[in-house]
Amino acid sequence: MQAASSSPSLIGRYRWRICAVLFLATTINYIDRNVFSFTMLDTTFRHQMLGIPLDVPLTDADLALFKEKMSFLDSIFKYCYAFGFLLAGYMIDRIGIRRGYATSIGGWSVAAVLHGLVHSVPGMAWARGLLGVGEAGNFPAAIKTVSEWFPKKERSFATGIFNAGANVGIILTAICVPFIISHWGWRASFIVTGAIGVFVLFWWLAVYRKPEEHPKLGAAELAYIRQDGPADSEVRVKWSELIKYRATWAFAIPKFMTDAIWWFYLTWLPTFFNENAKFATKLDLKQVGLPFLIIYLVSDGGSVFFGWLATKFIGMGWSVNKARKTTMLICAICVVPIVFASMTSSISVAIALIALATAAHQGWSANLFTTVSDQFPRRAVGSVVGIGGLMGGLGGALLAAKVGFIINTGGYVPLFAIAGGAYLSALLVMQLLSPKLAAVELKTA
Repeated sequence: MQAASSSPSLIGRYRWRICAVLFLATTINYIDRNVFSFTMLDTTFRHQMLGIPLDVPLTDADLALFKEKMSFLDSIFKYCYAFGFLLAGYMIDRIGIRRGYATSIGGWSVAAVLHGLVHSVPGMAWARGLLGVGEAGNFPAAIKTVSEWFPKKERSFATGIFNAGANVGIILTAICVPFIISHWGWRASFIVTGAIGVFVLFWWLAVYRKPEEHPKLGAAELAYIRQDGPADSEVRVKWSELIKYRATWAFAIPKFMTDAIWWFYLTWLPTFFNENAKFATKLDLKQVGLPFLIIYLVSDGGSVFFGWLATKFIGMGWSVNKARKTTMLICAICVVPIVFASMTSSISVAIALIALATAAHQGWSANLFTTVSDQFPRRAVGSVVGIGGLMGGLGGALLAAKVGFIINTGGYVPLFAIAGGAYLSALLVMQLLSPKLAAVELKTA
């Protein structure tokens, strides 16, 4: 199409405003889910979750039991997130992105606030479960939005940009939550951060429409967005049909293998810096924010850079298959050295290795998500991402249930060793299942 080759100034940039909303929603999504990992360091929170009076010092046995309980709560969140992901994909493909995403944002914001109102582990388990179900809608909605609003050559870059919101969310959590806890207590940290989602909800409803229906989208930009072909029909695709395709599992199994690693970082890195026996200096709640600022600033850069890199390779004439998988191989190799982060006595070295690994994970994730819209028509993207999210959540939940036990018995080395090898193994699985990232022709009946 002629519009596809026009200069950017003639094409228009409204699609990037949509991407900005996705970025902000993902930022809030990660703030709400990551408050818990910093709250785990608060003495008052530990006492209340263990049912021990505040004036009674916690013993080593109490702290070991606390880790086990936190592993349980973490696994509850991830199991609910996993199955919520599947439900979210189904909902978004059927009621549409606008209403589906709004429902998810509202749901997870309410659940986040509820965390600050509970008084026990069972109450916290309910709040974590509801949060998991609500937050599961973020990525199916965001990925499907990108598939509707961007041509294939820009999708990994757009995904990398909104996916960078995850790191911004973690950074803001690391900066703000310790301050909130120290001044107003751990309950306020959940209530304040959860309430922010209302702003994102109203912005989303104000900004989003389908490209063909949007009054602020020019004809040239619409033609540019649709350069790969017109929008798909809205014929529904059954899950029973989608699971027959190797391409579905080429996305879902790598999600199972690598999402667990990201979840481990999010939940347990504050505790790692607070109590790792190999560190000469340990960081308390007021100090632990600095490593997170460094790690996730670098990680943010990784999300955008590796999303851009695949787009650059495609612009050089590489096939989508070669560009995606070469970028993902680079990401996988960058994660391998993280095993040494659990062996060094230097916090600085550990921060550097973890930052490299998290940056690579975000680049990996941006490209992995984009393989769905590379292979499937838009009408199936939400459901396929939902299936992959289910698998990713299950992988995270299975590891989360054992993290406390592993740390208590073997320290952090086994966990970082698992992280180091997960991505190369996952890429091998993808290559075996989808060697060409070929487009899938779905049945319509």
